[in-house]
Formats: sequence, structure tokens, C-alpha cells
Amino acid sequence: MNLYQSLGYLVLGSRLRRLSEAFLAEINRAYQNAGIDFDASWFPVFYLLSKNDALSIKELSEQIEVSHPAASQLIANLKKRGLVSTDTCSDDGRRQLVTLTTSGRELLAQIMPVWAAITEAMTQLVEGDETALQLLPAVTALENTFRQSKLADNIVEKLNTNLKPAGNE
Repeated sequence: MNLYQSLGYLVLGSRLRRLSEAFLAEINRAYQNAGIDFDASWFPVFYLLSKNDALSIKELSEQIEVSHPAASQLIANLKKRGLVSTDTCSDDGRRQLVTLTTSGRELLAQIMPVWAAITEAMTQLVEGDETALQLLPAVTALENTFRQSKLADNIVEKLNTNLKPAGNE
């Protein structure tokens, strides 16, 4: 058992970040090896735009569960690369609608087979390991638990309960 495994919940965030970074590095390497100039961090936007002709930045931020400024920054980056364009919504001038450009649609056509290969490779990777098969359901359960509770408040409550001076009960 390594240090991270021995520390349990104290390093859960670090372990998840390390796993995520390692996974995304492998995915980016797969795109690179296939000769495709695509970054895995763009996936949520491309996926959503592959299913919708146009989405507002607000809709994108809500669906990918990031702040509006983070979504705006991602869209600005993709716009600078010529992969998406934004236009003011005709019925609400405050809304910016995001669409894939011709270059973005051409890139989408290149990356869709990679998505299928990722799904197939990951399914094959975990299919022989009963514990690994539980990863996605466990992550979903943990996400739902975090949405329903305030971990920081619970920690403070534990601190206050455990730090009460003796005799004040």
C-alpha cells in the first residue's frame, strides 16, 4: 500500500486529481498519436455541440457543471482556434450562442471515432475486474452525496464536537 492509499479520505481529492490527470494525459496522447490536434479538456463542449446545433454559454456551463466564467474562458480559447463561433441570440441580445465552425465540425468528425475507441478500450480494461466495474457507479454515488451535503459544515461540526473542553457537557 502506498502513501496515498494508506491516508484514505485525507487525500481523496489528491488521488482523484492524480487519476484524472493520468487519464487525461493518456487520452491526449491517443489524440496526438492519431495525428489529431484536440485536447481532452474540450470534450464536453464538443460533445454537447455534437448533439445540439447551438447552445448558449450559460447552457454549456450548466450542463458541464462549471462556472459561467470558466465556460466563457473555454469558449474564448476554442474561438481563438477557429473551432467555435459565437453569435448574439436574436430573441435575447444578452445571450451568446455557441456553434461549431466548419473547422470545428471537421475536427468533430475526426474525434468521434476516438471517442468510440476510448469507450471500447476502457470497457475492455475494467471488464475483468469486478471492483473496477464499480468505479463509475461509485463516482456517481459520491457526486450525488456531495450535492446533498455540506462536507465543510460537517467537518466544522466534528471539530466543534471533538474540541469541547472536558466538563462542559
